Amino acid sequence: MKLFKGLASVLCLAALCVFIVPSATADEWNKETVITFSGPVEVPGVGEHNLPAGTYVFKIFNSQSDRHIVQIFSKDKTHLYTTILAIPNYRLKATDKTVITFRERPTGQPEALRAWFYPGRQWGDEFVYAKPRAIELAKETNEPVLAAAIEPTAPAEALQTAPVEAVAPTGEPVELAQVVEPPPATEPVVVADADPMPKTASPLPLIGLIGLLALGGGLALSIATKRAA
Repeated sequence: MKLFKGLASVLCLAALCVFIVPSATADEWNKETVITFSGPVEVPGVGEHNLPAGTYVFKIFNSQSDRHIVQIFSKDKTHLYTTILAIPNYRLKATDKTVITFRERPTGQPEALRAWFYPGRQWGDEFVYAKPRAIELAKETNEPVLAAAIEPTAPAEALQTAPVEAVAPTGEPVELAQVVEPPPATEPVVVADADPMPKTASPLPLIGLIGLLALGGGLALSIATKRAA
């Protein structure tokens, strides 16, 4: 009887873990992050009004594509300000804090949101602007900007398939590598060949051991059942 009670306790504990783990890892899955801006910030999709100084929630939209879709909510998550297309950007060293980068603009103009890096991750999200605005930002900052020929208010599903390019200050397209950092090249790992098993080796001893273990387990179960009865 004690044996059955022990098995029941183990199964209950396993079931409890199944329900607890997903809620504990939810923030890691969608990278939900609370960010506070000390001044107004321009972000794709908000338009000329920009985001005023305040606290916002950044999180990843449920996207199965190789690019990320980032959503910005109010502090209480009751209002969605914008949904932004982004593509992966790489940094050489991860940090233990959230990092937000901006594009410097003329004095008196709000900084333009550029990228978001989640703590502990080398891969971040480089934000994409609507092409007309991307060309204007490229001219103001004198550096290429990611652009997409799609309305910022388009549904998230449409953003997933929107083609992305980088535009230079002249308005001409350039390589994406001029904006986003590709991952460093890694050298192939050479694995030494393992010594081959001697030709005399046979699986019979292992089969015999498995049989003995199975027999012992059956006897133990039989004894436990008789005691329980």
